[in-house]
Amino acid sequence: MGETKTYAGGCHCGKVRYEATTDLAQVITCNCSHCSMRAPILTFVPPEQFKLVCGDEAELGDYQFNKKNIHHLFCQQCGVESFAWGTGPSGKMYALNVRCLEGVDVSALSPMQVDGKSR
Repeated sequence: MGETKTYAGGCHCGKVRYEATTDLAQVITCNCSHCSMRAPILTFVPPEQFKLVCGDEAELGDYQFNKKNIHHLFCQQCGVESFAWGTGPSGKMYALNVRCLEGVDVSALSPMQVDGKSR
């Protein structure tokens, strides 16, 4: 899975939908207290590679914890967090839950585990 392509993604009920262009060669799992309970596989994209197709503030809840520098956005209808965003040293980035991308065989991926305890 080393090619850059555009994926469609979103929540379970379909109220939140997006398109993102990414390369799934490097994906991660995080062991912070929040991610370890949800078990997402993540890939990151800059804003110019992310487009929210449907879902707005009325559909999205925003959960923040610890330093409150990551916006964990979830569908208020079905509860699925299909993406998040945060600002780091290189600017704003979107974190996509690869499990919410259409047509991706997550069993074919080899996620690297990162230590999220410093967040």
